[in-house]
Amino acid sequence: MVKHIILWQLKDEYSDAEKADIKAGIKAGLEGLAGQIPGLVEIHVNINGLPSSNADLMLDTTFASAEALKGYSKHPAHLAVADSRVRPYYKSRVCLDYEV
Repeated sequence: MVKHIILWQLKDEYSDAEKADIKAGIKAGLEGLAGQIPGLVEIHVNINGLPSSNADLMLDTTFASAEALKGYSKHPAHLAVADSRVRPYYKSRVCLDYEV
């Protein structure tokens, strides 16, 4: 099993209300990938960080293998969500992949 964790900071230009809408859209889009991508075991997006956080949201995914993670990164359904709901809105992204 492989964990794929991403933390994003949204662009500063968005108001709190806009950020809330963007985060909800990212959550719906990414969690909607469940059952669509081979080897994707679990997918969760946390959009309710505490004020002490320095990231706006977190993707927490589990894959059956490193090969499944590689397939996810190229899968058309994932790319559609990433290109429409994620990439236009963030200013920074940090990723950690590890075996469990």
